[in-house]
Amino acid sequence: QVQLVESGGGLVQPGGSLRLSCVASGSIRSIYAMGWYRQAPGKQRDMVATIPSGGSTNYADSVQGRFTISRDNAKNTVYLQMNSLKPEDTAVYYCNAILTTLPDYFTRQNYWGQGTQVTVSS
Repeated sequence: QVQLVESGGGLVQPGGSLRLSCVASGSIRSIYAMGWYRQAPGKQRDMVATIPSGGSTNYADSVQGRFTISRDNAKNTVYLQMNSLKPEDTAVYYCNAILTTLPDYFTRQNYWGQGTQVTVSS
């Protein structure tokens, strides 16, 4: 089994910063893409940022220039540095990973974390 565990959410004032982390563990063979998504109350889950194992990152227009995604492949960890936070960034943030599990070499599976709440409010 595979688990994704997020941490780093919380309450922050507008203009503040937070750093989210997500660690993938379990019977992982290879991790391809990792990413962050968010879901505000009453809204659909939207992509925030993604990062493949090799290649360029991708950001939602609403966070471009404020958020930075990075990953540590040796630790199976993805990060999201969030700066200049706005009230509209308030949501549950979910970690996502596309990976293969042992002993399989080919079947890519999609996994989600349990989510971490980010609230931006004065």
